[in-house]
Amino acid sequence: MTDTRPTLTTSIGSPVDDNQNSLTAGEYGPILLQDFHLIDKLAHFDRERIPERVVHAKGAGAHGYFEVTHDISKYCKAKLFESIGKRTPVFARFSTVGGEKGSADTERDPRGFAVKFYTEEGNWDMTGNNTPVFFIRDPSKFPDFIHTQKRLAQNNLKCANMFWDFLSLHPESIHQVSILFSNRGTPDGYRHMNGYGSHTFKWVNKSGDAFYVKWHFKTDSGNKTLTGEQADRLKSEDGDYATRDLFNHIQRGGSASWSYYAQVMPVADAENYKWNVFDVTKVWPHSDYPLIPVGKLVLNRNPQNYFAETEQSAFSPGHMVPGIEPTNDRMLQGRLFSYPDTHRHRLGANYDQIPINCPYRARVSNNQRDGPMSVNGNQGSGPNYDPNTFSGPVENKNYALSSFRVTGLVQRYRAAHPNCDFAQPGALFRKVMTVDDRAHLIKNISGALKGANRDIQERQLRILQKVDPEYGSKVGQNIGVPSISSRL
Repeated sequence: MTDTRPTLTTSIGSPVDDNQNSLTAGEYGPILLQDFHLIDKLAHFDRERIPERVVHAKGAGAHGYFEVTHDISKYCKAKLFESIGKRTPVFARFSTVGGEKGSADTERDPRGFAVKFYTEEGNWDMTGNNTPVFFIRDPSKFPDFIHTQKRLAQNNLKCANMFWDFLSLHPESIHQVSILFSNRGTPDGYRHMNGYGSHTFKWVNKSGDAFYVKWHFKTDSGNKTLTGEQADRLKSEDGDYATRDLFNHIQRGGSASWSYYAQVMPVADAENYKWNVFDVTKVWPHSDYPLIPVGKLVLNRNPQNYFAETEQSAFSPGHMVPGIEPTNDRMLQGRLFSYPDTHRHRLGANYDQIPINCPYRARVSNNQRDGPMSVNGNQGSGPNYDPNTFSGPVENKNYALSSFRVTGLVQRYRAAHPNCDFAQPGALFRKVMTVDDRAHLIKNISGALKGANRDIQERQLRILQKVDPEYGSKVGQNIGVPSISSRL
């Protein structure tokens, strides 16, 4: 029978006659340096592992589309929203945040929720999490915070003191901490969790009117979470539980979908609103700014190659299209720099030419040429400087960003009204969580806090007490510090 399989080749396409035996000088002699296939194979193998993401190291991805279901043109001029029924191809990646690439999918951790929209105006990346808030509100704290999620410098072991020492010194973290240690901190796979842009962004319409927005992706599969015990059991039974669930569900012909909503705030409201609207540790109550339906996100196709698509995918909140703009959200401002910078380190200067990241529905015409792995023809023979009198690309003033006023002294400002850090998590604890939710939260946070030193425990308990007396006292009782309330 004729073998119809393709011929094995080297990286340059040359056929390989023997993939099992190296070229040697005689049967027992040394290997020859001229064995190109061996050197080619080993050299590539030595470089197969690109640097692991510092955060969001482990993830799962899928392809699909976004479909507009409601007219929002009065708020945003982006072409992907221009008509009801319009579809835009997408690639989404879900991830754990703090763990290494080999960590378990069911670790207690926020989940990354990133979506790349391939629009005709370029790529728009929605880079969010499964929580509407974050631990900190200033990017200068971010490297320190992530270090506490990693390992001790001395022994390479994880340490509860690192984590709780940092959090107990930053009361602003308690809103996110209370969500993380509820059962929402262990979602039942990626299909059953919501996604949030978290930050405040800006929409601009065709008339130039600007609006502040927050984005919400509500799962259509129903919110499902795991208890701490269920999550721990799955760590040993199936560390890739969420990845496997998403892949197998789509492989069997299913799809995962989310309804996309936005909260919209007139810019004029922000100045006198009761919270700083650019503080990512805060939410906007739906009673003040209700959810406005926008469209549907559907994932229905698995990657063909995990490394090429999911591992090499690179998202950035700075990847925006006309009609979507950043705001003065401090954490967002830091991410605008940090994300592309880490992609250039991890994937190279031309990371946006990798097929999964390429804005294939728009034509890239700029003066950025050369660099390692330039694979798009290097933009041909045209000039690579501007202005020029030849065939180079020219500016288009129709796409100018919206203007806004900035005033004030340049200095390092601390957040005003820090006591406000306790109001929203207090409302979450008392009004949103059920009795069972509160019981799970108290149990989960108690188990994690037990491993910290006594002084760190007491500092964190003071924060919990300010959120709600029941919250602080019950955790204190669970960890053997029952008298903490009398010393506040």
